[in-house]
Amino acid sequence: MTGEGLKGHSFGNLFITALSMVTGDFEKAIAESSKVLAIRGRVLPSTLDKVTLVGEFTDGTRQEGETNITGARKPLRSIHLKPDDCKACPEALDAISSADLVIMGPGSLYTSILPNLLIQDIRDSIVNSDAYKVYICNAMTQPGETVGFSAWDHLRTIIEHTDPRIVDAVYVNTAKIPEPLFQRYREVGALPVKLDLDKILDKGYELVTDEVLKSDSQVRHDAEKIMKSIIDHYMKNEKKLRG
Repeated sequence: MTGEGLKGHSFGNLFITALSMVTGDFEKAIAESSKVLAIRGRVLPSTLDKVTLVGEFTDGTRQEGETNITGARKPLRSIHLKPDDCKACPEALDAISSADLVIMGPGSLYTSILPNLLIQDIRDSIVNSDAYKVYICNAMTQPGETVGFSAWDHLRTIIEHTDPRIVDAVYVNTAKIPEPLFQRYREVGALPVKLDLDKILDKGYELVTDEVLKSDSQVRHDAEKIMKSIIDHYMKNEKKLRG
């Protein structure tokens, strides 16, 4: 798939769109993508309704669509869905209600994490769940979304768009970014997220720090390290965490 019309779109979005055209159904496309990519576990859509992401910038202007929002390269004030009354996928709500752990992130704050939480049924289900709710903060800022953001800025944005009770704990990486990789990211406007951890603690959230990065050709969380860290912490403190 090539052409100017595809420029700026993520492979994941294009892949799902292509499968939707083949299967004729978005829900079937999600299921087929899990098979093709040999994904462990289940991948469930947050909603089956047709929705558009709308971003409002600090200068008062708006853009619709993930690619247009990030491509504007302007600081965002808020994000919302159109229509804002879309319904959650029932299977997703069932998964949340039966979960012991609800993990949010890492990922693009405004265009990957928040859109799921803006669906009222999803938001309410997480808030009312007895699960341990974890937000994994990004290690690097993202041009077009979170330039200059600190760890607290990421969490603040989530709770301002949703509910302060949607997160119990914040996981923050403390591993140092290798200098060559740091310089490469800096050239495109991305920097390590500032660790203003006292602000998170002052607001009453639990804070867990660990070195959980995999720094090779890019900066990313090491999936095995972060999951081991989260599960070990949960198991050691399960009685206290579940009240």
